[in-house]
Amino acid sequence: MRGADVQQGGLFSYVSVESRIPANHPLRAVRALLDEALASMSRDFDRVYAEDGRSSVPPERLVRALVLQVLYSIRSERLLMEQLDYNLLFRWFVGLSIDEPVWDHSTFTKNRERLIEAKVARKLLRRVVREARRSGLLSNEHFTVDGTLIESWAAVKSMRRRDGSDETHVAPHDPEAKLYRKAQSAPAKLHYLGHVLMEHRTGLPVDVEVTEANGFAEREAALTMLDRLPKRIRRTLAADKAYDTADFVAALRERNVTPHVAANDGRRGGSALDGRTTRHAGYRASQRLRKRVEEIFGWGKDGRPMRKMKVAGLAKVSFLANLTVGCYALLRVARLTAPPLLVST
Repeated sequence: MRGADVQQGGLFSYVSVESRIPANHPLRAVRALLDEALASMSRDFDRVYAEDGRSSVPPERLVRALVLQVLYSIRSERLLMEQLDYNLLFRWFVGLSIDEPVWDHSTFTKNRERLIEAKVARKLLRRVVREARRSGLLSNEHFTVDGTLIESWAAVKSMRRRDGSDETHVAPHDPEAKLYRKAQSAPAKLHYLGHVLMEHRTGLPVDVEVTEANGFAEREAALTMLDRLPKRIRRTLAADKAYDTADFVAALRERNVTPHVAANDGRRGGSALDGRTTRHAGYRASQRLRKRVEEIFGWGKDGRPMRKMKVAGLAKVSFLANLTVGCYALLRVARLTAPPLLVST
């Protein structure tokens, strides 16, 4: 017998959002890790929110919503709110019941400064790295560093000469973005540089740095991230040919780091490395494993913020870059630590 197409909604619903999410859904493991990280940042949230006044949207919900935006490549906060209004999976992940109204998309703009002040994105990555280390997914000895161009939202045509100065032009809406070209044949565009420090065992990112785009930023950022690692440990650092300079190699050796950078034999004066380093099997292994850092950049640019930023200013760009890489690490650690599925026969 054919059923009737009766479209009549019930007055009440007795099914919770929690029950509608499959027990083996990948986002369950992601949210468990995320909630643990957010719980450890409670004091950081307290410092940037006033004790009195009207209650705001809980910052934990804002961060969960931003994580969803990165994971699902949602291009704007307005579309994110539209999805959150009717998508039960998104409501469950953020922590909204089926009856709670969503907030206005402008809430992100008003609260982004608070999240930046609390260094939420950087601390999220650190909490995920800590969990990965506790689960035995990371070593503390072998790393790769690399940089990538992050295109600014400002257009080259918007550039104007600096007021009262004979210096170069600047984009009024994003003055910290700099003209940079990837190759001699490529056009110059307004960019930032994003830098990632990756551990070799599982290819997980452990640190992120965002700088202005210039010819020295990659090596300076690499040393900055190395200095944030625990000291007094012998380690190796792999990198591409752009890092093969005498000053950088010497700076690594001063830090008790073996430079496993790709030899740039075509450079004037030759490579800064010699057979003491390049003859070992560990050097060849580092050169093979360092290419995995491109997976992080590729994921972050696949419809996500690291391809082209929609915010202006180094602080906001750094926040989104850290959040994007943190989401990649969150997803990877959730997959690597998830228990194997039981297959019934």
